[in-house]
Amino acid sequence: MQPCDPRLTPARPDLAAEEWRGRIEAPRYAAGRVMHVATGIADVRRAPSHDAVLDTQALYGETLILYEDQEGWGWVQLGTDQYVGYIAMAALSAGGLEATHRVKVNRTLVYPCPDLKMPVRRASPLGARVRVEGQKGAFARIGETAFVFAGHLAPVEAREADFVGVAERFLHTPYLWGGKTSLGIDCSGLVQVALDAAGIAAPRDTDLQEQALGQPLSPKEQGTLALQRGDLIFWRGHVGIMQDATKLLHANAHHMLVTSEDFLAARERILAKTGEDVRTIKRLSLA
Repeated sequence: MQPCDPRLTPARPDLAAEEWRGRIEAPRYAAGRVMHVATGIADVRRAPSHDAVLDTQALYGETLILYEDQEGWGWVQLGTDQYVGYIAMAALSAGGLEATHRVKVNRTLVYPCPDLKMPVRRASPLGARVRVEGQKGAFARIGETAFVFAGHLAPVEAREADFVGVAERFLHTPYLWGGKTSLGIDCSGLVQVALDAAGIAAPRDTDLQEQALGQPLSPKEQGTLALQRGDLIFWRGHVGIMQDATKLLHANAHHMLVTSEDFLAARERILAKTGEDVRTIKRLSLA
């Protein structure tokens, strides 16, 4: 049996998920409880501390399994991409959320009543899932005292036709390691969020995306003239999205932004800085 990926396996030296009993040795096991994210964004950290590395983010309405609740931190596994980490318990509510709609704009504001002049309670990002319980005027009610502009929502089963167009909405967004929203996003987060809007499930991290998504282009097909909108360009630890045959869109630490730039120029810069050339180019089948 190959070693389990700790990012995707709910197992620690002192605790493991009940479903791993017999496969992973641990002094105790937990069956877990279904919860959902009840804040706009919930940071998923590598350790139970606000100072710990931000590995990813969970968005409002996302379902997860809680295996431990200790000192204000939950040890969880996310439902969408199976990522394991720590979330502040204040961000969670019991049970799953039977979502009817998703947020289709980069960010929508949540009001305590259907009145745009009232103080905003919070914001929910692109891809957040909500349950619409009614409508009053131009506002959808998503809770007893929670309303959002209905035009910012789409049915949960709706799909964007062009995932690259979704990614382009994040142009100039600050780079944030582990980020998944227009407040800050990283390279694989940009790919994951954009594909999610198009109804395509994607893993969270670059290496996992390289393994799971699309079909690799042959060396002959990798020439600039053969590249197409939507091709994914993978370096070790980095990924970008082709906007056309020559332009690359990517969240990157060089500009600390989501940028659109000439692919060959970016490739030369990355090679000069890291010694790493493009490793794989993957083409998705979107039919």
